[in-house]
Parts: sequence; structure tokens; C-alpha cells
Amino acid sequence: MGSKARPHIVILGAGLGGSIAAFEIKEALGGEVDITVVNMGKIYHFVPSNPWVAVNWRSREAIEIDLEPVFRKRKIAFNSDGAKRVHPDQNALELNDGAMLPYDYLVIATGPDLAFDEIEGLGPNGFTSSVCHVDHALGAYGAFEALVNTPRPIVVGAVQGASCFGPAYEFAMILDTELRRRKVRDRIPMTFVTSEPYVGHLGLDGVGDTKGLLESEMRQRHIKWITNAKVTKVEPSMMHVDELGEDGALKAQHDLPFGFSMMLPAFRGVPAVFGIEGLTNPRGFILVDEHQRNPKFQNIFALGVCVAIAPTGKTPVPVGVPKTGFMIESMVTAITANLKEVLGGAQPSHRASWNAICLADFGDGGVCFIAQPQIPPRNVNWSASGGWVHLAKIGFEKYFLSKIKQGVSEPFYEKMALDLIGVHKLK
Repeated sequence: MGSKARPHIVILGAGLGGSIAAFEIKEALGGEVDITVVNMGKIYHFVPSNPWVAVNWRSREAIEIDLEPVFRKRKIAFNSDGAKRVHPDQNALELNDGAMLPYDYLVIATGPDLAFDEIEGLGPNGFTSSVCHVDHALGAYGAFEALVNTPRPIVVGAVQGASCFGPAYEFAMILDTELRRRKVRDRIPMTFVTSEPYVGHLGLDGVGDTKGLLESEMRQRHIKWITNAKVTKVEPSMMHVDELGEDGALKAQHDLPFGFSMMLPAFRGVPAVFGIEGLTNPRGFILVDEHQRNPKFQNIFALGVCVAIAPTGKTPVPVGVPKTGFMIESMVTAITANLKEVLGGAQPSHRASWNAICLADFGDGGVCFIAQPQIPPRNVNWSASGGWVHLAKIGFEKYFLSKIKQGVSEPFYEKMALDLIGVHKLK
């Protein structure tokens, strides 16, 4: 008689969540399972550094890692052709080359599909830039250099339905810092346009005094803002924005001229999962229970930006909830522990903590916030600003990339949060 085949765990996606999930599951389950990671492309890039790439403070090479040798060293199978479609009724993943990859358990960590097409003229294929991907950030740098040579207004922000706001604030401040260094800031007006109901909402109803801190930064840097904003259309050098009141009624219409614009888009589920009944919600995000497991297909787990999370409350313009690195890290840990229980014949019992920590670098300062848990009410609700944030983000970037290169799963964000809590004696 032959030996029984080991369970096959497939991880779809090799971004921040998928990569550390592969390392952590391998470390926890070792030779008990076979692991395959499927990703579109073999290169990991550190997304939080993209705003720096967009002003040439970082090169592409400085924030990228070739994952093939990393996974090979850890004895984790890797397919970089990407997935065309998940077939949960068949327990199989259809790859882009047409092959079918069977699985016993699937961990979905795809990240989002960027919904630029939902607004006419939005995005790198339209008339605005992006920092969502390193390719976009490099394109943004070219547009930024053109702006410096021919100064015109800037519009930066996040559109309706966006669920990631930190990088928009970060990039606005970085632009201000770089333009001042180049002695052209006085010739370039800047407007921040956001779907948030107030500055510093962040999709989290604020954290600590993020409202006061970010409003103060914007006033000091002469950045005007429009909240409750719905971008209706983008044309060459012109953005059309409806500003809504608290009751959702039209308050004002703005035609904003620009020579450079970076607007974060809304997210949705990737085509490989979009529209699968019982797996996703109408936006294509993966439905999960308190154990990160899909209620219908219980051999499927999900983590990260691809997971469906309800908004913190009703807002005049749709605002999503961010999935930060700390939250993603805790989802990885919960899924790993739950897989171990399920493989042992038990029911899953572990839950992600869903805490948040953010370092928003402004080039010459920054804002940090910690929310435990991410959704209010909270046990820790803290924010602070200062030059130390800039230094902390540089240090974290180096530390995180070094650990990914080594194929090591560590509680990166938890360690950073505990260090900050210890230094600042947070309660």
C-alpha cells in the first residue's frame, strides 16, 4: 500500500499577506503538507514605498525582491503564471496557461483589482497618476518631473469607494516637501480631494487626533481640501468633483484644473474570484467568518485587502475600510493556527486581532497612529506626529525587506506597535 498523499495547500497571491502566509504555514506545518504559491509574476515589491518612488526618493530595484529563490530555499512550490479562475466546486485553481491546479485547502491573498475604469478618465490609462503599484509610481515620477518644469496646480486624494487613504495624505505631504526643496512650491497650488466625511477619517472614523493633526499639517503646508467629494469625471488637465453635504445632497460642484494628479481608486475583487456565488460579495471581496474561513466553501480561507469588511458607518459618499499590514499579519497567524486545527480534525478557533498601525511619512516629518482594534470602540486609540515617523518608516522598510528576502515570517507590525507603545507609554 502506498502512503497517503499530504494535504495540498494553495496560496493565491504573493504580496505582503500571501508571502508571509506561505512562510508561516510552512514553519507551522512543515512536512505535514505540500504548499504551492500562485502569483502573477515573480517579483514582490514593498507597496508602502511607492510614494517615495514617485518622487525618485527610491529606485524600483531598492524595493523589489525576486521571490523564486526565496520560495525555493524554503521548499515551497511557486507558479508565477497567475490564476485565471477559482473553481471552488472542483477544489481547483485554473491557471492562466489553462492548467488546473487541485487543492485541498485554498488561501486567497490576491489583494485588490484597481477600479480605475469606474470613473471616466481616472488612472494611469487616463489622466491621473497612481502609487498603487511600482509601475504606476514610476509613471507618476515622469509626470511629476514634467510638472516641476512647467508648474501648474496639483490635485491629490482618494475617490468614492476608496478604502485606502493613508498613502493619499502621505503623497500630498511628500509632494509638498519635494517641491519646496526644488524651490517651486510657491508656483504650484495643491488641493486634496477625498470621499472621507472629514480630513483624517481614514475609513476608520479617525484614530486619536488624526483629524486635528492632518488638518494642521494641511494648513501649515497651504493645501486646500474638499471632503465628501465624488469625482464624476476626469478630463485632460481638469477634474470634475461633486461635493455633498452631510445629508447626501449636492452642496457644490468643482472644476479643478491640474497639471499633475494622483487619485487612489476604489478597490474590487480580482477577476479570478469576482462573481462566484457564496464566495464573494457584489464587489468581489471574499466572504469570511470570524476564523477567516468562507462560510460556503469551508476549505477556503482569505486574508488581506481581498476580504469583505463592512464600513464603520454610513457616510454621504461611500468610504471603505482599510486593511492595514498589522491586520493582515494577524489574519495570517489566525489562518495558520486554524489550518493546523482543521488538519488535526478539530474545528477552527482562532480569530485575527484586526489591529492597525500606520506610519505616514511626510518627507520631513510624519504621522503615526495605532488602533487596537482597528474598528472602534478601541482599547488603544492613539496618534502622534514628528520627524521620528520619517526615520521609523525608513527603518521598517529595511527590516521588512530583509526578512522577506530570508523567507522569514515574524510579527513585523506587532513588534513595531509594541515598540512604539513601550516608547510612548500608550494606554
